[in-house]
Amino acid sequence: MIGAVWVLSLPFRLLAALGLRRSVILACLFVLAVTGYGVAEDLGLLDPPAQAAPAPKPDAGQPRPSRAAAADIPAGYLRLYRQTGARYGVPWSVLAAIGKVESDHGRVRLPGVRSGSNWAGACGPMQIGCVPHSKAGNAWARYGHGRPHDPANAIPAAARYLVDHGARRNLDRAIHAYNHSWTYVARVKQLARRYAGGGGRR
Repeated sequence: MIGAVWVLSLPFRLLAALGLRRSVILACLFVLAVTGYGVAEDLGLLDPPAQAAPAPKPDAGQPRPSRAAAADIPAGYLRLYRQTGARYGVPWSVLAAIGKVESDHGRVRLPGVRSGSNWAGACGPMQIGCVPHSKAGNAWARYGHGRPHDPANAIPAAARYLVDHGARRNLDRAIHAYNHSWTYVARVKQLARRYAGGGGRR
């Protein structure tokens, strides 16, 4: 500890030896610190507190979960669906419906859901294509970050995919792009309605 303090004091000793006053030394250090902070901010290494965006509220512009949603969706998944929906402007209930159809919210033990990929090259609880040149393609390379088997990564990737395929203009077509089947679209929309309001039995 004493050695570290001595090393840190060397610049001060050097400047003092050159005959500079302490006030000049402190002013130089202040300018240096401000400049360093500015450079770090310009490089994106810092987020200025005044500009840091608040975390979106889970229900910002989104429907509240129905009793069926609360009963069927694991709490951690439900929180992720709602946060992601609010962040990307996609109905959280649609994300949840896709998660239900694709993996029962990560509960099925089929290949690719918890590790690896399935026969088509899809990975994770949202079953996004993650194998180059496979039937499912490699959408993960464009829309995903981190591990596709982690729902905290997979759900936002699904939202980015839907938004990029026009979900804010034509949700049906975006869902169809996710899985090229109109039967799939109908199933997802049915589940989404059930999750977003009353709904009947599964």
